[in-house]
Amino acid sequence: MFLEGTILLGSEFNPIEGSVIINQGLISKIEEHSTNSTDIILPTFVNSHTHIGDSIAKDAGYGMSLDQLVAPPLGLKHQLLDQSTPESLIFNMAKSINFMEANGISAFADFREGGVNGVKMLQESNMDSSIQAIIFGRETTDVLKISDGFGASGHRDADFSHERKTTKQENKLFGIHAGERDNKDIDGALDLEPDFIVHMVHATPEHLNHIKKEDIPIVVCPRSNLVTGVGLPPIKDLLNHTTVALGTDNVMLNSPSIFREMEFISKLFDIEPSAILRMATSSGADIFNLNSGVIEIGKEAKLIVLNGESNNLYGSHDIVSSIVRRASMSDIKETYF
Repeated sequence: MFLEGTILLGSEFNPIEGSVIINQGLISKIEEHSTNSTDIILPTFVNSHTHIGDSIAKDAGYGMSLDQLVAPPLGLKHQLLDQSTPESLIFNMAKSINFMEANGISAFADFREGGVNGVKMLQESNMDSSIQAIIFGRETTDVLKISDGFGASGHRDADFSHERKTTKQENKLFGIHAGERDNKDIDGALDLEPDFIVHMVHATPEHLNHIKKEDIPIVVCPRSNLVTGVGLPPIKDLLNHTTVALGTDNVMLNSPSIFREMEFISKLFDIEPSAILRMATSSGADIFNLNSGVIEIGKEAKLIVLNGESNNLYGSHDIVSSIVRRASMSDIKETYF
């Protein structure tokens, strides 16, 4: 099997005309040659932080503070989750997964509430999808028997030392929220030596130096941070210190669209389009140990084919910039997961 068009090659997304040869799900060859195809071939996206359990509560709680919305155990999100039936949760999570699949997302990392049963519900909601669900269970270390890791709410909520130790013993990933509303929980999160941290809106220079020294990746969710009124993460500073990936956070606050997240960043931050696209693809793949996120020989052929002649993309002078700043689900011609 082969795909032909403009290929965004390697981690710098250098556009070349040619073909991607696929054999048994892997990229076996990349050939550079002239082509009449106007298709654009790029890696699929990794949504590096979601909470799709609250798909049952889209746009609930408008105007509420962060704590009122999502703080455990009495935040609106948790009240609505407690009131929902398993069938409703599974059905609504499946809708969000279908949306991500249609938007070129081949993997998502979800912090899943509800302990073991919560993890099982997410697994069931993903049964008919081609997307890889990377599930971080919560509330009890029993989730580690069936999940990919543990997702901690934040150091101000609990100590999480036991959860971190157990996760390491199980050779699984440990992620934690930190620096979302202020910087008071960052030191405690860093002391746990997490595999990655989510948010870091209020990181100080000392925190930045620490994450660089310890090589701790960060997942940023700027649209969510804007909605909850906590500020915006120092993405450019973070990029100068470590790997940075993109997440969309709670579905109740924003659609799980990486296209929208990239566009938002591109128009609010002075960051190169190629760096933003990397945050949406290879950075997440690196954090979660996926063999994808970049078009190179030996990588899994998880690819998006965009229609270069769509009304939205036709006439682009800089295709990487156009993907980051304006592309959408309507421009997708095919996806290969």
